[in-house]
Amino acid sequence: MAVAHKLASMGHPIQLAARGANSLLADKTNIELRYNVTVTLHEFDALALDTHDAFVAGLGELPQIAVCAVGLLGDQYQAEQDVQVASLIVRSNFEGPASILGVLANHFEKRGSGILVGISSVAGERGRATNYVYGSAKAGFTAFLSGLRNRLARKGIHVLTVLPGFVATRMTEGLDLPATLTTQPSRVAEAIAHACKRKKNVIYVGRVWWLITFVIRRIPEALFKRLRI
Repeated sequence: MAVAHKLASMGHPIQLAARGANSLLADKTNIELRYNVTVTLHEFDALALDTHDAFVAGLGELPQIAVCAVGLLGDQYQAEQDVQVASLIVRSNFEGPASILGVLANHFEKRGSGILVGISSVAGERGRATNYVYGSAKAGFTAFLSGLRNRLARKGIHVLTVLPGFVATRMTEGLDLPATLTTQPSRVAEAIAHACKRKKNVIYVGRVWWLITFVIRRIPEALFKRLRI
């Protein structure tokens, strides 16, 4: 929603897509009145893959910027014990987002313009014992976005990969997160808008996470196995 507000403030019409889209009526009215832009609501389920073609076709006007903000943190221990829990985490963070961006990519390619934004995570930079099911799904999504960017680079389509660290959203509510490493949604929105304008390929939000993941990726495997991070 923070991204929607930011793009609306720049004059973009907004198409909000979500499960139970009517629950966003108050947000729709708020954005319309605040920024004087058109806002439409669209029913969408990231995991209902067979509906994605019809969903995009039903948008009417194809957006210039499509932002995929879909994810499920889940519980690592439960995922280790229950394959259905693990499957839901993987499908929510990789399969669903990759599917809808793939469909949008085909439509954008036919038009010859547009920006696709995928919100992945620094958790995908290296598998860690405490969240490797979630992290592996995000790693797959990051790789998907990289390949999509490479495929569309000469087709007039730009693909942006967003790698946040901790963000204060419903996903992280109740977790004991370090305040100095936790970002607000508005900051992520600002970073996405700036990166779209500058046609950046990959961004970390905030920048300290680039250094943190740089260090984590370079810990020798023999030592990494003895850590609990």
